[in-house]
Amino acid sequence: MNGVVHGSNVAQTLRDALAHHRAGQLDAARELYEAILRVDPNQHDALHFLGLLACQVRRHDVGVALIERSLAVRPDAIYYNNFGNVLMDLRRFGDAIDSYRHALSLKADYPEAHNNLANALRETKQYDASMRECVEAIRLRPAYAEAYNNLGNALKGMGELDEAVASYCKAIELKADYALAYSNLANVLLAQGNADMAIDCFRKAVAFQPDLRSAHHGLGGLLLARGETAAAIESLEKALDPADAEVHNTLGCALRDLNDLEGAEQRFRDAIRIDPTFAVAYCNLAGVLRKQDRNDEAVEASSRAIELDPKFSPAYRELSVAYYMLGKRPAAIMGFRHALELDPEDDQCWYGLSTALRDDQQLDEAMDAIQKALSIGVQTGQKYLALGDILIARGATEEGLDAILKALELGSEPVQTYNRLLFVMPGSPRYSPRDVYEHAVRFGQLVEKAVKPFDPAPLVYDGKRPLRIGFVSGDLRTHPVGIFLESILSHLDRSRVDLVAYVTYSKDDDVTERLKPHFSEWCLLEGMSARQAAQKIRDDQIDILVDLAGHTAYTGLAIFAWRPAPVQISWLGFFATTGCEFIDYFVGDRYVLPESEEQYFVEKPWRLPDSYLCFTPPPGAPDVGPLPMAKNGFVTFGYFGKLVKLTDEVVELWCRLLHRVPNAKLFLKGIGLGADYSQFRTIERFAAHGIDADRLILEGESPRLEYFNAYNRVDIMLSPFPYPGGTTTAEALWMGAPVLGLKGDRFLAHICESLVHAAGLGEWIADDQQQYLDKAIAFASQPEQLAALRAGLREHARGSPMCDAPRFARNLVDAFHQMWSKHVDAQQHA
Repeated sequence: MNGVVHGSNVAQTLRDALAHHRAGQLDAARELYEAILRVDPNQHDALHFLGLLACQVRRHDVGVALIERSLAVRPDAIYYNNFGNVLMDLRRFGDAIDSYRHALSLKADYPEAHNNLANALRETKQYDASMRECVEAIRLRPAYAEAYNNLGNALKGMGELDEAVASYCKAIELKADYALAYSNLANVLLAQGNADMAIDCFRKAVAFQPDLRSAHHGLGGLLLARGETAAAIESLEKALDPADAEVHNTLGCALRDLNDLEGAEQRFRDAIRIDPTFAVAYCNLAGVLRKQDRNDEAVEASSRAIELDPKFSPAYRELSVAYYMLGKRPAAIMGFRHALELDPEDDQCWYGLSTALRDDQQLDEAMDAIQKALSIGVQTGQKYLALGDILIARGATEEGLDAILKALELGSEPVQTYNRLLFVMPGSPRYSPRDVYEHAVRFGQLVEKAVKPFDPAPLVYDGKRPLRIGFVSGDLRTHPVGIFLESILSHLDRSRVDLVAYVTYSKDDDVTERLKPHFSEWCLLEGMSARQAAQKIRDDQIDILVDLAGHTAYTGLAIFAWRPAPVQISWLGFFATTGCEFIDYFVGDRYVLPESEEQYFVEKPWRLPDSYLCFTPPPGAPDVGPLPMAKNGFVTFGYFGKLVKLTDEVVELWCRLLHRVPNAKLFLKGIGLGADYSQFRTIERFAAHGIDADRLILEGESPRLEYFNAYNRVDIMLSPFPYPGGTTTAEALWMGAPVLGLKGDRFLAHICESLVHAAGLGEWIADDQQQYLDKAIAFASQPEQLAALRAGLREHARGSPMCDAPRFARNLVDAFHQMWSKHVDAQQHA
């Protein structure tokens, strides 16, 4: 091809150029069009089709100019129709409408122009006018499938969905493989609530036209909503268009639901790159960042979403959750409230607000929020679990347990819910030890069913090296577990035991730093699955694995289900059976685990000679002060602990005591009591029994030194029931304040007994409520004896089994070796 055209062969050259153009040979076509124009610069067809070709290769400025020149030379109806199509691609809808109307002014019976005009009018939401143009196109060409498709689009825009369905069906009747009509029909069926038929239509659309991205996008979105995430991703990947932010965003949602957070993050960022004003993508990005614990970045992303769309309530919700995760509760509460102003029916936002308010001790408002969440959305187990937490925090333990049981019934995450239930249930007088046992067994069976335990490890202990003991806990810090563990660690015989810490939750503090040197290894299990953690423990060749959490927060019981160690025991961290057959022994003493209550344990009981607890005297504790009643002229009873332990039965008995000792006061100190609500509620509870507010001293939590000094304002500490004080009992005795306890009917209810007996004060444990009342009155009437007891109580406790760490350590190491011997004997006789 020499590119030379003579006037006599322009027509042939034009035919050749158009043939190349239709065949997609654009460079060859362009050369011929340009050759024609060198001979005849005003040759209208060459100008027009060269302009269309330029637009095809995205040189729109050049293309539009050429088409306009062609129209100036020859104002042809076909040219105006084609120009309208170009303007539609450029989204210049108003200009496209003008161009189509020019075409029709030149040729009124032009069905393609009527159909194209209808399309442009619909884009500008002129649905009535669009419908009329479609009808005219169909009148001119009754079998015009494309016009029926466009008519369906116009009817859909008018809200006439049934008529739109009929029109799309007619288009498909006329053109059986009309993929776009199937796709449009699917969208209307979806709007009518028929998702299954919509999926079928989308599938037909992509079968007829595999590159129809809009249909792949619609199909992917529906599969995602139906929970078929893998199939959704397959469709959405086929829908990907480098210029379509919506598809990238939807694919990001699918990857997020499949927990591919890195992949989801990239798709959301791609959507934002394509459309920097895409508020929804910024909001979704915030959610993915938050799930990766990148909460500062989540705040930034959700804030950007709000800047782009100040009325987009999900962005405020994401912002609030990120603030909550950063510990900025006031900001989180404010954000949730603003989101709810925009969308009062957002049940997840009400749920989030309830959680933030609960943690901020605004319990009345938290209750209102969770009840609102339950009333306007699906009643999920998650919401009932939150309701249970709030009720328990308010002291309504029984109602809280009812809510947690409802959460189980509704299918909340079972391990989390059972842990919550089994932590609270042993302290409820409504539920018997048998009830606790039955629920615990169900938990154990549930966990055991989900794993395939490792094969038994060969016996590698030769009796010469120390036994390797693994402690699994998230509480190796300022926590009852850390406090009771600290004093004994330095006295454990390292020739007989080697300690390894497996930490399920790391929040180091001063106690942690004092504990760490006593372990040969300190292993963080955070972020590991239960199986990964169990494999780590097995690889470490642990002989005896010790659970220090039970059903408390940061439990590691799911790890034990894999049987990573030959001998597995529970000690110190929990106060009832774990319900798990894979825990061999539950360590207690004769007080907390009497023979008469063995039936309530799945595990074999192992009783230490004294108490199963050994208290670590707090470093830097203030000196014991004189008896407060000697100065005050009246006795001060006290309770320092969780409000949840103050059952109605406890309050009633303590009120009877205050009536019997008319000048006495009751000093209550604990987390939550600093809040106005908790103080008002507590005053009301005692007022119901005739005790005025001036008989009560109410204080919230305080720094540790102030906390210990508060014991110097109490003459006699009262232990509640059936959930007594444990750590607070030992702390009180150390501070010279004797503790009055009530004999219980279960492990948890015996804890005060164990410590008080270990301290050598068995007479301070009452057999029943009447004796509890009588003893309290009698002790309060003996100020001289109380003063003498107080003056010597710290030294007495120091020398007792309650604080005798060397003695306790010997007993514990002996227990480990005896357990191991029993295991070896069982293996040899198996």
